[in-house]
Amino acid sequence: MDTFAKDRLPPPEAWPTLTPPAYPDRLNAAVELLGQHAGIAVRGETDWSYEELNTRSDAIAAALSIEPGTRVLLHSANTPEAIAAWLGILKAGGIVVATMPLLRAGEIAKVIEKAHVTHAITEERLAEEVVRAGEVELLTFHELPAAGSFTAVDTAADDVAIIAFTSGTTGLPKGCVHFHRDLLATCDTFSKHIIDPQPADVFSGTPPLAFTFGLGGHVLFPLRAGASTAPVAAPDQLAPAIEERRITTLFTAPTGYRALLKSDNDLSSLHTCVSAGEPLPASVSDAWYEKTGIRIVDGIGSTEMLHIFIASPAAEAKPGSVGRPVPGYEARIVDRDMNTLAPGEIGRLAVRGATGCRYLEDPRQSTYVVDGWNLTGDAFSMDEDGYFWFQSRTDDMIISSGYNISGFEVEAALLEHPAVAECAVVAAPDSERGHVVKAFVVASQPVTAKELQDHVKAKIAPYKYPRRVEFLDALPRTPTGKVQRTVLRERT
Repeated sequence: MDTFAKDRLPPPEAWPTLTPPAYPDRLNAAVELLGQHAGIAVRGETDWSYEELNTRSDAIAAALSIEPGTRVLLHSANTPEAIAAWLGILKAGGIVVATMPLLRAGEIAKVIEKAHVTHAITEERLAEEVVRAGEVELLTFHELPAAGSFTAVDTAADDVAIIAFTSGTTGLPKGCVHFHRDLLATCDTFSKHIIDPQPADVFSGTPPLAFTFGLGGHVLFPLRAGASTAPVAAPDQLAPAIEERRITTLFTAPTGYRALLKSDNDLSSLHTCVSAGEPLPASVSDAWYEKTGIRIVDGIGSTEMLHIFIASPAAEAKPGSVGRPVPGYEARIVDRDMNTLAPGEIGRLAVRGATGCRYLEDPRQSTYVVDGWNLTGDAFSMDEDGYFWFQSRTDDMIISSGYNISGFEVEAALLEHPAVAECAVVAAPDSERGHVVKAFVVASQPVTAKELQDHVKAKIAPYKYPRRVEFLDALPRTPTGKVQRTVLRERT
């Protein structure tokens, strides 16, 4: 067995306090998710039954021919083939390392290097970026067999199943390690208690499978319940898919709900709507309720925690609040010394429970986990009823349309342009996206905003580009030479 990932977990004393549901010592999450379900598993141009999804994932597991513990890159849009591949990797005893299809070779290379990825599965159209990113044994969906048989590897409940990558403000990727039991724990806490899925439900949404928010909504929750999933490859396909595939359970960010508010498609099949990735404004929640009669389930989760840990059922929601801790978790508001603050006071959000942060060989473990509690990097308050209210990020991460964007990474891309002498990137409020990336640029020669935007799109994932650019003669700095980002934020 390849023990690379397990050998690079933080020491047990650095883990958060964990209280997962009781599971057998040996289990393979893919086998548990597929279970003995009947009916339609995946809805698309051609529907796949649970039996067909099982057979397809068996075929992929056999084609991989890997030893347990091997890290396998899954680079794809949300497609039925990607779901089958995700399951196949786990059946083979591999570790899924999923990346968004928008990522460029340089970004993928960081993931490959950090996780020591040796194998990859991708779409034909995305293969070139993966090839440019590093030396891996590459299979495309076209090369994979559509049917086969395979006996799933007998993995332990605490074997590593996925490494999900997130970026901090430094732009250095952090690999969040989750076990087979963790995948099931999210189903048996948030999904079970907050959205209560049934076999007749059809799940869909916009988050990529590489986001754990999307992984839950597209794969974990529907399959655990014997329901159907109807993946859509692009946000503009969502509204037609809701109408055509009779989607009942929707996962998207507030930006997605804003877009659907303008849609003329029939949304009457929906009965459960979940929002995460960025704060849900009460105005959007109220407008959605007025249009559909459905109260959105708002929630907060993180890649480090795997999925949502604070949320309330729709019937108990307070518009503007993310709700109360999901059964299986506890949360509190603390000061810098980890003292619990009184209701109404703003402080750091601390949470612990069924899942928790285990970074892959990263010193930032000691910053995220303190005294057994996960510190999410968010500032919150809690009211007298135990509902939590988002205030702000406690770092400089830019959250736009549910995507986490490192300002440092955008600055690095801008600085590669010969006309950029200096730059600084901050979050600028935006009515549609919550926030957008704004770049302040000191130019050394004539250049247009569009030229810089196109340059960034070519260097890193296009969604990270600065939608607003302002040229300055000089960046504001402190006496010690640090850029005064607070001054720049006041100009947004």
